[in-house]
This record gives sequence, structure tokens and C-alpha cells, in this order.
Amino acid sequence: MYKESTNAVVKHLINRLRDVRTASNEFRLTIEEISRMIVAEALADFPTITTNINTWQGPLDVEMLEVQKIVLVPILRAGEPMLTGILQTLPYARSGFLAMKRDEQTSLSKLFYENIPDNLEDKTVLLLDPMVATGGSLIDGIDYLKDIGAKKIISLNILGSPYGIEKVQEAHPDVDIYIAQIDERLDENNYIRPGLGDAGDRAFNTK
Repeated sequence: MYKESTNAVVKHLINRLRDVRTASNEFRLTIEEISRMIVAEALADFPTITTNINTWQGPLDVEMLEVQKIVLVPILRAGEPMLTGILQTLPYARSGFLAMKRDEQTSLSKLFYENIPDNLEDKTVLLLDPMVATGGSLIDGIDYLKDIGAKKIISLNILGSPYGIEKVQEAHPDVDIYIAQIDERLDENNYIRPGLGDAGDRAFNTK
């Protein structure tokens, strides 16, 4: 299953990302804001637990997300602002990291660093990858997480192509995808069009 956001505010923020005048700091903050909105959609029906808190009128039993069952895994480096944004909402969620780089000649991704918490079998892993162009990096990330025991994976994304979404769904039909917007197509270089450029470079001002 994939779900593209219909939220007008999300669309507004996506177009802020597209604007070449958007500086790297604002670009990162905008990704953080979109990520908080997307994770709210993805976890709308997530299990809750009863927790007793102290309120201004005394103790109260309330329903809270079972955050201990959530693991956030960004694909670095572009996924880092997504992690930062979501941790503002879910500060006690555990985090892991996958570092992958796309070969510009072959469009294939290579994993060169990982640091993932143990015992993923009873956790929900939120895989954070801003761009889904060919879907290669996302598929490889899901492959790796499943290989080390993840049973429930949800993909959170900012922008994608119809081709990339289709490929991810073909490879992993059990993974739900929540994405802010799906653009028109890929070009001959496998870049999303109209897109917003390289999310990692724009977020960290590396080019």
C-alpha cells in the first residue's frame, strides 16, 4: 500500500523545497516539518498504551503511543533531517542508521555503513528516505532490514516517481509507503522531474 498526502500544507511545503532560492537551513527545516506531518499520518492507528501522568488537576490515565516499539532508520545523509524532525515528536524512539550512496553511472546504491538496534522482530521500523527515484536505495534498505530480522517496515518519503514507487511495491508489497508527493516521471538520467534537486546536497550545502 502507498499513500500520497493530500494535505494542502504539505503540498505548499514541497513547493518551498523546489524553489532554488530556499537556502540549505530552510530546506532542512522544511523537510523536518513535512516529516512530522507524514509520520502523523503513518502512525494514526498505531497501538497505544495506558499511561498515568500528572496533570494540573492531578493524576490521569491517558493513551500514549507505544514509542518503545518504534525504530527510526534514516538512509544517510539525506534522511537525517527527517530523523531530526520526527525525533521532535517522538523523542524516546530508538534510532538506527544506514549510509548508502548511489553510483551516478549505474544508478545502483551501495551500503557502506550501518548501525541498527538489535531485536527488530517485535518493532515497527520507520525507514526514512526523502527521494524515491528508481527505488533502488529504498529496496536495498528494506532488503537489509528484513535480513536482520525486521518484520514490520513503514517507508516515509518526501518525493518520488511513479516508477520508483511501483518498483518498491513489486519488491516489497508488505511495506506501506507514506509519501508527501509523487511527481510526474524520471528523466533519462533517473532524476525525478520536476523534482527538487539532490536533497542531500541542498540540505547540507555540499554543492
